Order: sequence, then C-alpha cells, then structure tokens
Amino acid sequence: MLLALVSFVLLLFQLLLVARAILDWSVALAGPSMPGSFRSRLTRGVYTVTEPVLGPVRRVLPPLRLGGVGIDLSFIVVFFTITLIRSFI
Repeated sequence: MLLALVSFVLLLFQLLLVARAILDWSVALAGPSMPGSFRSRLTRGVYTVTEPVLGPVRRVLPPLRLGGVGIDLSFIVVFFTITLIRSFI
C-alpha cells in the first residue's frame, strides 16, 4: 500500500516535469506569458514544485552546451531516476 502511494506521487511528479517542459517550450513558441495570466500562474506553480528537486541536481550537473544551445541535464537525470525508482517499486 505504501509503495503504491510512493509510486503514485512519483508519477505525479513526472507529470509535473512534463508540464514544465511543455511550459518552457510554450515560451519559445508563443512568447512570454502576460503577468497574472493562467499560463503565468501555472508556470509559477509548476516551477515552485519542481525547482526544489531540479535545482540541487542542476548545481551538481550544469547544462550541457552545444554551440548556442544549452540542454538541461538535471531534467533528464531526475526524470529517468524517477522512472528507475518506479520500476523497482
């Protein structure tokens, strides 16, 4: 029962990570959101939940620079670590 709950919470966190990636791309595709808009509030909420996990990983593992593009490795590491943990549960 407890393991199922932990797995469910980890799944929810993974979904928030996917939402964060989509919101990041929405800025690149649609431009920045207006202050106070739904997208702005949603972005702030998702960042509030995910940044305490991604931030420390990002400090240890900085973004990979490929020319003018930076790839956030912390996102990839956290997402796949959660996938591995959920597969063992």
